[in-house]
Amino acid sequence: MEDTRTGTFRASLRIQRASGIYELTWGGNGRATWQYEPEMVRGEQHIVWRRIGGHDILAGP
Repeated sequence: MEDTRTGTFRASLRIQRASGIYELTWGGNGRATWQYEPEMVRGEQHIVWRRIGGHDILAGP
């Protein structure tokens, strides 16, 4: 997703951040959490997707 690589998020996506963990919400119930890690490929942002699903994914770490 281009937005996560650049760190510039389009207005239609709602982004929240807490303690290095980002939360993305879309539509009525779409949720995803991720974190940035050190580069693995030079010049490319390394992203670890943590959870993807509905609102229930936010119940734990």
